[in-house]
Amino acid sequence: MKETTQIIKAGLKKRYAREKRFRFFGLMSIIISFIFLIVLLVTIFSKGWPAFQQTYIKLDIELDEATLGINKFSEEDVLFSASYQKVIKNSLKQMFPKAKGRKQKRARNNLVSKSAQYAVRDKVLADPRLLGTKQSFWFLAKDDIDVFMKGNIDRSLPESDRRIKDYQLIWIDKLIAEGRLERRFNTVLFTAGDSREPEQAGVKGAIMGSIFTMLVTLSLSFPIAVAAAAYLEEFAPQNNRWVDFIEININNLAAVPSIVFGLLGLAVYIGFFGIPRSTPLIGGLVLTLMTLPTIIIASRAAIKSVPPSIKQAAVGLGASRMQTLFHHTLPLAMPGILTGTIIGMAQALGETAPLLMIGMVAFVAEVPGGIMDPATVMPVQIYLWSDSPERAFSERTSAAIMILLGFLVMMNIIAIMLRKKFEHRW
Repeated sequence: MKETTQIIKAGLKKRYAREKRFRFFGLMSIIISFIFLIVLLVTIFSKGWPAFQQTYIKLDIELDEATLGINKFSEEDVLFSASYQKVIKNSLKQMFPKAKGRKQKRARNNLVSKSAQYAVRDKVLADPRLLGTKQSFWFLAKDDIDVFMKGNIDRSLPESDRRIKDYQLIWIDKLIAEGRLERRFNTVLFTAGDSREPEQAGVKGAIMGSIFTMLVTLSLSFPIAVAAAAYLEEFAPQNNRWVDFIEININNLAAVPSIVFGLLGLAVYIGFFGIPRSTPLIGGLVLTLMTLPTIIIASRAAIKSVPPSIKQAAVGLGASRMQTLFHHTLPLAMPGILTGTIIGMAQALGETAPLLMIGMVAFVAEVPGGIMDPATVMPVQIYLWSDSPERAFSERTSAAIMILLGFLVMMNIIAIMLRKKFEHRW
C-alpha cells in the first residue's frame, strides 16, 4: 500500500513538473513574440517618424517681367506657361555666385524641389500684380537636403562616402545661419499623390484608392457571403452531394494563395469582361473573391452558434423560416458575422500579390475620384517606395506602414463598437 502511494505521488510529481514546464514554455513563447513585436514596431516608428516632417528653404524671388517674358496684363494662359524656373535659378545664383562648373551649378539648382516653379506660378496666377516685385517664398527642399537636415547623413564622413559634397555643406551652413532652412509638419505626405521626387510624394492617392477598393469589396462580399452562409446553414438540404461539394470548395478556397485570385481576375475580369486595369473596381472584384471564403466560414459559425430554442420559439409563434432568419437568427449572429467581415477586410487591405497581377502596381500620380479612375492601394504604394533607390523613400515607406497600421487599428475599433452594439446575451 505504501509503495502504491509512493508510485502515485511520484507520478503526480512528474505530471505537475510537466505542467510547470509547459506553462513556462508557453509563457516564454508569448514573451518572445511580444519582444519581437515591440522591436518591429519600434523599428518602423523610428524610421517612419521623420517622414512626418519636411525641410523648407526660403528664397527671395525677383519676379522680373523681362526674365519671365510676361507682364501683369498678359492672358492667363501666357502667365501659366511662363518660365518660372528661371527666376528661381537667378535667386539661387545671387545667393551662391561662386558655384563653378556644370556639376556645381546643377547641384545649386537642385537645392529646391522641382515643385518650386509651380508654387511661384500659382502665386502669380492668383495675383498678377506681384510681377515686377520681389517676394519671399518657402519651397520644399530637395530630398538630399531634407535627409541631411534630419541627421541621416554624417558630415564627418569623407566626401566620397556621402551624397552631399563639401560645397553643398557650405551652402547649407549659410542657409541655416540666415534662417532660411526650416523643418515643418509634412502636409504633402497627406495631400499629394505619388511622385518620382521623394519630397513631393504623398499617400493621398493610395489612401483614396484603398478606400474605393475596400468599398467595392465590402459592398459585394458582405451580402453575398452572408446570403451563402444563411442558405448553407438554414435552407440547404442535408446529405446532398452538391451542397457537400460547395462546402468543400469554400473551405479549400480559404487556403488558396492570394496570387491565384489575381490570376483569376486577370483571366476573367480583364481578359473576358474587359474591365480596365489598375482601377478600384477591378481591385475590389478580385479582393471580393479572396475574402468570400473567410466571411462565409465565420458567418456560418456565427449562425450555427445561435441557440436552436430561439429559432424553435419563433417558428412556434407562427414565423416563417425567412422571418426567423431575418428577425432572430441574423441579428443574434451579427457580432460573429461582423468579426469575420472585419478579418476578411483587414486581410484584403494588406494584400499586394493579387493586385500586382491586375496592374495596380502602375505609377499613378493623380488622386482617384471614383472606382473607375486609375489608382493604387497602400500595400502596393509601400512596395513601390521600398524598391526606390532614393534614401528619402526609406522613411516614407515606414511612414506609409504606420498609416496602414493606423487604418487596421481603426477597422478593429469599428468592429469592437459594432460588436458591442449588436451583441446579445442569452
